[in-house]
Amino acid sequence: MVLNYRSAARTFSRRSLFATTGLLGLAAAGATVGAAVNADPGDTTRTLHAVGFEPIVRTEKIRSVARGRDVDVVTILPAGVPTEGLPMSLLLHGLHGNAHTAAVGGIANVLSAAVSARLARPFGFLAVDGGDNYWHRQANGDDPMAMLLDEVPGWLTARKLGGLDGQPFACTGTSMGGFGALVYSRLRSERARPVTATAIMSPGLITTWAEMSKRKAFINEAQWTNLDPLRNVDKQGPAPVGLWVGDRDRFIDGCRKYIATARPEIGLVTPGAHTDEYWRTVTPDVVRFLNRHLT
Repeated sequence: MVLNYRSAARTFSRRSLFATTGLLGLAAAGATVGAAVNADPGDTTRTLHAVGFEPIVRTEKIRSVARGRDVDVVTILPAGVPTEGLPMSLLLHGLHGNAHTAAVGGIANVLSAAVSARLARPFGFLAVDGGDNYWHRQANGDDPMAMLLDEVPGWLTARKLGGLDGQPFACTGTSMGGFGALVYSRLRSERARPVTATAIMSPGLITTWAEMSKRKAFINEAQWTNLDPLRNVDKQGPAPVGLWVGDRDRFIDGCRKYIATARPEIGLVTPGAHTDEYWRTVTPDVVRFLNRHLT
């Protein structure tokens, strides 16, 4: 379903399962979880609870061979459900972010509340430190994409999450993490292990090399062109994509281009900017989309 901002502004509240039941307001309650997720994790595993809906947030520090360093890994689980074999979606952070800033827009609260109210089947999120390199291999060998593809399944399996093989069923990302989610989805498809859904909020889809080069995340234009989702729509694979972006977002031009060329299942432009205030208006719909494609 592809919607423009004029029709979306009228229909968003009807489209969202959670808005019709009053759960859209839970995004505002996500500040408690946001504070927990952004807390200093230290070196040990901790379990943090948000008041009311009590999603379970666990932080660990794990050695990533692909990145050549220890990374923080944040697991977000809905409360009150068995977790063994729980389906998991990756949750990729934006530029200058980390595993503790990936859960934008109160999405942890929204997920836990939706599961508690039996409006969504249980699943969880896994966020990891990816650096500022647009989730791909760097010249120095730092390779966050290899971490996602080759190491995360083992980490999940060791924690009895993600099913028998630990493969995330979906990938969710915001800003730079939205770019990374599309690349991850493409590579999973190329490995004949496609995800079942890709959810992206305000993805960092930049239309010119002159602008992208300022981020110093790619060696040259050819490397960026090879990975850029806007230039590789035909390689995206079969997974349905949901895209949400505000009409005043800094990446609106690239997002509109992706909606027009890729024709994602959801391409929703509604009033808002590149802010957590905007993301709180769409995270209920993101959870609904992921739930619909949960295997």
